[in-house]
This record gives sequence, structure tokens and C-alpha cells, in this order.
Amino acid sequence: MVAPVIYVDADACPVKAEVVRVAERFDLETVFVANGGLRPSRDPKIRNVVVSSGADAADDWIVEHAQANDVVITADIPLAARTVALGAHVLGPTGRPFTPETIGMAVAMRDLKQHLRETGESKGYNASFAPRDRSRFLGELDRIVRIALKSGPSA
Repeated sequence: MVAPVIYVDADACPVKAEVVRVAERFDLETVFVANGGLRPSRDPKIRNVVVSSGADAADDWIVEHAQANDVVITADIPLAARTVALGAHVLGPTGRPFTPETIGMAVAMRDLKQHLRETGESKGYNASFAPRDRSRFLGELDRIVRIALKSGPSA
């Protein structure tokens, strides 16, 4: 059975340390993908990939490499939709899972909020990242990794 890989859309990701803690506990390979600014790790299971500064370069790299049953961490709704379509387990940094059942509504809400910002109806403020978000993320990541480990390709 091939173990799942954790892919992290690492630009501005507030839960990198939590991802590393969970990955180390389950001995999983983890790939942080960003346009730059990543700290090197001595852990051979932690890999950093620096992509060009193109608009969706990190997203495209993750989509090209992620497979069904891998775990993807992102706050980016379009990337979440693309990786859910691959069969990956997708989790936002606040602990919100994106699934085939929920991704359509997430995309619709993102598009609506973008439209409201463009028309001036909304200022576009995002809720701040709170300690409870970090705690919920840890619990959900642990849960999703356990599911991925149980439902591997040969399971």
C-alpha cells in the first residue's frame, strides 16, 4: 500500500507547524509548495518545492503531482475544487474539509463574494485566524490522515 502524501499550498499558510507535527506522527511525506520563502527542514520526509511566481504556479504544481487519497492543505477554493476532483482529501487551514459534497457550494460562495467585492457591495474582509481554527485544523487533519491511511489504493 502506498502511503498518502500531504501537499501544502504553503504561500501564507498559517498551519505549517501543525502539518509537520501530524506528518511526523504518521511518518508521512509532506511537500510544501510556494513561490518562495520556505524554511528548509532536516527531516527527509519534508520537501520544499519553490515554483515560479506565476499566478497559479503552486496550484498547478500540486494538481500535477497530487493523486487520489493524498491530502491537500489549501485555503484556495479553485485549488480545492481541482484536487477534490482528483480524489484527494482536501482541508482548509481553519479545519474546514472540502469534499465532493461541499465543494460546489464553496465555489459558488467564493464567486458570489468576489462579485460583491467587484461591485463594491462588500469590502472583502476575511475573518481573522483564531486559536480555535488551529485546534479544529489539528483535529481534522488527524482525522483525514487516518481515513487516507485506511483507504489506501490496496485497502
